Amino acid sequence: MAIYDLTKTPADSYDTHTHLNDDKLFHDVPAYIGRAHEFRVMEMNIVGYDAKGNERALEIAQAHDNIYAVLGFQPEDTGDFDAVAAEKLEKQLQQSKVVGVGETGLDYYWETTAHDIQKKAFQTHLALAKKYDLPIIIHNRDAFKDVYAMLKDSGITKGVMHSFSGTPEQAMAFVNLGMHISFSGVVTFKKAEDVREAAKSVPLNRLLVETDAPYLAPTPFRGKDNEPALVKYIVDSLAETLNMTPKEISDITRQNAHRLFLNHD
Repeated sequence: MAIYDLTKTPADSYDTHTHLNDDKLFHDVPAYIGRAHEFRVMEMNIVGYDAKGNERALEIAQAHDNIYAVLGFQPEDTGDFDAVAAEKLEKQLQQSKVVGVGETGLDYYWETTAHDIQKKAFQTHLALAKKYDLPIIIHNRDAFKDVYAMLKDSGITKGVMHSFSGTPEQAMAFVNLGMHISFSGVVTFKKAEDVREAAKSVPLNRLLVETDAPYLAPTPFRGKDNEPALVKYIVDSLAETLNMTPKEISDITRQNAHRLFLNHD
């Protein structure tokens, strides 16, 4: 990995969505956390996606300071989300250091799981988030209308549109429902002008950053495995897009994450 210019990292960052619980990273969690700290990425959410991912997210969060767990079943894995899995998830959500429900939502791109199964699972996650007053972390791919309608009907007013890649109009539609908008390495991609335009439309108090590691590595690491340390490149890209400094973006997104997930500034 290329050495990042540490003079350009004047503030600590919070990676709100990473998968150190993924097989590609789980084998050496302490090393990835250590490297993240070198890049001043000092806090992160480990996000679950299936039964094994949820167990690992809890394990990592409970073993490390300033690391938190978000638990749920991603749309592609909702075929395994039966009543037993839902009951276990509800119990896990009540454990220490759990700060959100997800990732959950709808994915109509891959077509690996029937839409009605995805919707049923999403509805259960929404109900759990409301019951335990936890932010909902939403995966939305090619399913804007259904995700928007279900979220609106739920009455939930706090959560995150994870790795946002939609239009400015879609971003604001979710903001108006109370959601935060989180940007990943996609915002650094050369052809992602629409995503950068969306970033310009988001109120600063609803802006978050994430890596979604090991996926979506930012430019100049595109195509390689991602890791939390690289959130700084997303911060830099947003700073350039919004005509702000990296320190301002780091400070704003960290404070937003603190309010949403930890209930403090």
